[in-house]
Amino acid sequence: MNHKVTGVFWWSVAVTLIVVLWGSFDPDNFGNIMENIRSFLSTDFGWYYLLVVTIFLVVCVALGLSKYGTIKLGSPDSKPDYSTSTWFAMLFSAGMGIGLVFWGSAEPISHFMTSTPEGTEPGTNEAARDALRYTFFHWGLHAWAIYAIVALGIAYFKFRHRKPGLISATLSPILGKKAEGPIGKIIDVIAIIATVVGVATTLGLGAIQINGGLSFLTGISKNFTVQFIIVIIVTILFMFSAWSGLSKGIKYLSNANLILAAILLLMLLFFGPTVYILNTFVNTLGLYIQNLPQMSFRLAPLNEENRQWIDNWTIYYWAWWIAWSPFVGLFIARVSRGRTIREFIFGVLFVPSLVSMLWFAVFGTSAINVQQNGLASLQNLSTETVLFATLQEFPLGIITCILGLLLIGIFFITSADSATFVLGMQSTNGSIDPSGKVKLTWGFLQAAVALVLLYSGGETALTNLQNMLIIVAFPFSIIIMMMIASLIKALGIDYQNIKKTSKEKTTS
Repeated sequence: MNHKVTGVFWWSVAVTLIVVLWGSFDPDNFGNIMENIRSFLSTDFGWYYLLVVTIFLVVCVALGLSKYGTIKLGSPDSKPDYSTSTWFAMLFSAGMGIGLVFWGSAEPISHFMTSTPEGTEPGTNEAARDALRYTFFHWGLHAWAIYAIVALGIAYFKFRHRKPGLISATLSPILGKKAEGPIGKIIDVIAIIATVVGVATTLGLGAIQINGGLSFLTGISKNFTVQFIIVIIVTILFMFSAWSGLSKGIKYLSNANLILAAILLLMLLFFGPTVYILNTFVNTLGLYIQNLPQMSFRLAPLNEENRQWIDNWTIYYWAWWIAWSPFVGLFIARVSRGRTIREFIFGVLFVPSLVSMLWFAVFGTSAINVQQNGLASLQNLSTETVLFATLQEFPLGIITCILGLLLIGIFFITSADSATFVLGMQSTNGSIDPSGKVKLTWGFLQAAVALVLLYSGGETALTNLQNMLIIVAFPFSIIIMMMIASLIKALGIDYQNIKKTSKEKTTS
């Protein structure tokens, strides 16, 4: 295995630095051009985002149910590296991040009171049902299908065909030797840039929400200066961890985060409107399953307001998941050796989706309940403070708000630290032990991109983060489609070989 930096590293760093310098020295121009590109992609290719993500989900289910489902991610006699319960916990930790905490109460409230998904009157019972149904949609099977298909491709070629853990390596059945040449390098650079922007966007969200929480609790101003300080402090912490190789520290922090998340969830479930939450969860799950095909292809071409909502929410989320898929996909692949394809598909698709839906049922229903009972006007608050305003309306509100801040902070550190490793691995030919200098470089660049997106956005920093995601996700979505074609081709060949080997054993 080559542990040295490659041309992929230098090209990726160069592209990232250009973005950082452009956004730093001409933020208005940077923001305007990103907005124009995003508008073009959302308007002219919104249909494409909806179609490809639905294709990912259909392919995942089809592979899980197909004759290929019994093929293992590894040699035929390989056993899973982790128990099923531990594996499920790892899948949960991969998908459970700043995004769930940031949007847990804010998204349902926005759909309920500010801009309803299907144009119903805000604040009504119908708006409440639609709010949670579409939140389930955005964080459910479609999101996890994106992760699953990327993770499956990486795991299959890495563990069964002993290829490097690179996106380009998954394309060798259709690209041949070109997968190791310039075309393969370009593909790896695109994957790295998508990862940098996806993680940097999440770090930006984390900085915004930590700032919002501190402002809500202590009155500290909400501005770029405070967000800058937050990003710098967290960057120092996760870069120290990356440099010193404190893998146990990150392991402990990750476990602590799972415990904190569970405590926060259970406290709100217990202190909140428990029966209302549970009834809403079951009812919304049924509505989600019933309306899944319609929501999957909904573009509202004859309703400008509804179409704008789809651009701002659904297409943004599909782009976010696509941008995060190289990072999360590699993590899921690494912990899934020894699983059959069927076990992998249904484990990755359904368990994390249900956990995410339960999270939104608890936090979203609690926020809607606060709004319905007139305890607080949550729709008038900034997105990043809705969670804290919701928590404060229930017993032990200050404690749960502090837990929420701790949760975001630790997610901030663990996500960034894990991303530096993944980026280091992707830019050193799949090395499982990238050097400290490589990881530090990516740590610095992730923080720099997050700060540039926050700085160039000013008051609309959240919009800037969303724009960048939609832009970088577009080319990588094409690569995922290529991965699917490559995987299906390789599975067909492997299945025939398995049948041939089995037949020879029977006849002998």
